[in-house]
Amino acid sequence: MARIYLVCGYTDMRRSIDGLMAIVRDSFELDPYSNSLFLFCEKRCDRLKALHFDKDGFVLLYKRLDAGRFQWPRNSCEVQNLTRQEFRWLMEGLSISQPKAIKSTAKKPFQVSDEMNASWLIYWRYHSFCSIIIPSFKEVHGHGNVWESGRS
Repeated sequence: MARIYLVCGYTDMRRSIDGLMAIVRDSFELDPYSNSLFLFCEKRCDRLKALHFDKDGFVLLYKRLDAGRFQWPRNSCEVQNLTRQEFRWLMEGLSISQPKAIKSTAKKPFQVSDEMNASWLIYWRYHSFCSIIIPSFKEVHGHGNVWESGRS
């Protein structure tokens, strides 16, 4: 599915495919034949219908909660485009506007600072030094522990 649309406000759940399609087309001037999912909710907020066109016909889904309610926006003259995360929140009974949720950000180019360059250079020089000194110390003294060189 390309998009998920939430039709805000109350919808009469007696409407079937043609009635919901008319709301999408006439009230919001959207294409009901697009690869989109349209969500509708009724006044009690414990039932919703989903309308989707599937290549050769419409699919109408109906969900009724046994307990709890959907957190449905009520501005009746509006349709909202939902992300998959917002859709998941809605289906879990959460509000689609989570004030404490971490919002995604655009990727920033990674830049290496001078401090990172300096610390990497020190690390590389230290390990290069150890890889040269320790093996030659082993060859001369027969063990790799520099601190035990005075003890026999």
